[in-house]
Amino acid sequence: MIDKINSKAYVLMHDNIDTDQIIPAKFLKATDRIGFGKHLFANWRYDKNGKESYDFPITTKQQGNSILIAGNNFGCGSSREHAAWALIDYGIKAIVSSEFADIFKGNAYNNGILPIQLNTKQVLALLAELNISQEIQINLEDQTISSGTIKFPFEIPALKKQLLLSGTTETEYLINMRDEIADFEQARSIINL
Repeated sequence: MIDKINSKAYVLMHDNIDTDQIIPAKFLKATDRIGFGKHLFANWRYDKNGKESYDFPITTKQQGNSILIAGNNFGCGSSREHAAWALIDYGIKAIVSSEFADIFKGNAYNNGILPIQLNTKQVLALLAELNISQEIQINLEDQTISSGTIKFPFEIPALKKQLLLSGTTETEYLINMRDEIADFEQARSIINL
């Protein structure tokens, strides 16, 4: 469930971060969503001996932020849902980018992550303000993201907003509508007679 988020942000301003970089393929053996966070960006976070590099902006030592600001075309590559699982398991609730791969964006929504798409100038302005204010505020109800003196609106499909605000998945939403769906199907079958 997401309503308001106030957090510092991880900043990873690389373009074309693909799902294999988010969660490398060698960690895809599990089908349970829990535990993928420790492997988030594993090829960048850990050296060849498995020791975490504290030069990388997302480390266990700095864990606790719930916002990631990333470069253009975030989540490109394969359609693996594990990328969203790794991000949410690590504690990421919102990602800000100038562009998201469509399948990743859908996986993010479906796993309770808010993908906020701003234009490049807005992302850079947010980063500049973040250097001063240190925190970002996201208000899903108002559809705004702000830091210090700047505030930007963002777009989100109405249903996705409703689902994130309520903490409901699309599957749960459809199950909750089963009576309405049955009534619709019943009415449709009468019309087609």
